[in-house]
Amino acid sequence: MSSVLTDLFPHPIVQAPMAGGVSVPQLAAAVSDAGGLGFLAAGYKTADGMYQEIKQLRGLTSRPFGVNLFLPQPETADPAAVDVYAHQLAGEASWYETELGDPESGRDDGYDAKLAVLLDNPVPVVSFHFGVPAREVIDSLHRVGTLTFVTATTAEEARAVERAGADVVIAQGVEAGGHQGTHRDRPETDGSGIGLLSLVTQVRESVGIPVVAAGGIMRGGQIAAVCAAGASAAQLGTAFVAAHESGAHALHKQALTNPLYARTELTRAFTGRPARALVNRFLREHGPYAPAAYPEVHHLTAPLRKAAAKAGDAQGLALWAGQGHRMARELPAGQLVEVLVAELAAARTALSAGGAR
Repeated sequence: MSSVLTDLFPHPIVQAPMAGGVSVPQLAAAVSDAGGLGFLAAGYKTADGMYQEIKQLRGLTSRPFGVNLFLPQPETADPAAVDVYAHQLAGEASWYETELGDPESGRDDGYDAKLAVLLDNPVPVVSFHFGVPAREVIDSLHRVGTLTFVTATTAEEARAVERAGADVVIAQGVEAGGHQGTHRDRPETDGSGIGLLSLVTQVRESVGIPVVAAGGIMRGGQIAAVCAAGASAAQLGTAFVAAHESGAHALHKQALTNPLYARTELTRAFTGRPARALVNRFLREHGPYAPAAYPEVHHLTAPLRKAAAKAGDAQGLALWAGQGHRMARELPAGQLVEVLVAELAAARTALSAGGAR
């Protein structure tokens, strides 16, 4: 691993920040204590909610950890398209006996307030999703001793991350569960994402900063593969959804290995931005008609997803998952890190033995 990262965590394993209640302090603490890098997800939380989770995490571990922020999104949604989608979802609201959310509930996710908290109460790492923060934001975090990671889905985006002064680029392949971290949401590029190994190689040849690989990684052998391709570490999300400490709904954890959910798709059905989820009824019925409108669609469907969870109906949940979801293991997070490290060591030994023949 790059020395920038080995000073933070000895094993090349980063727990992906998963918004929506999955990345709770207990999960991040367990991963960090095991020698990986645990992450909190500030997305969809208030600044105070984020701060309270940081305080809780600090009470659980003395090891380094990170906090992830969503960048504010430009106003590009067509209000008429959002209205049409709301009309289509009226039946869902009736079925779950709830109201649709207000699509105009806010665009910036409390970004400035969260930054202010993180500058007043610095954490070891802050990562960014959905774009590149301004150079002055990165510089201000550096001044308080915080390292910055930024997601990129193409080599071009990775170069923008490096130009902005970030310390690490997270190369996110199309296999990844949850939201694609594209810097601009362009519907014409839907489904054209790059596979992780190709992306890591392209990014490694394009930038000089360390690369963390993300997308569908579930085994130590895959970590060895992305490291061989030029990554310094791997970021795993779906692998930790099923962990004992994960805050994911029990139905979400069970769905990862349930044969009923045979595949994943990138969909705008739940949030209006491309995100990979297990194919369920909601995704099948509404995915083809969902507009490019984030966060409007997220706000619109939030009460539906909450009501589905309360009703115990996995067919109405956003079951975020990467392409490797069937390899999920229900283990304590610390034990999962240990297993991944052992698998990584075995894979490296096998590669060395093969090269020595």
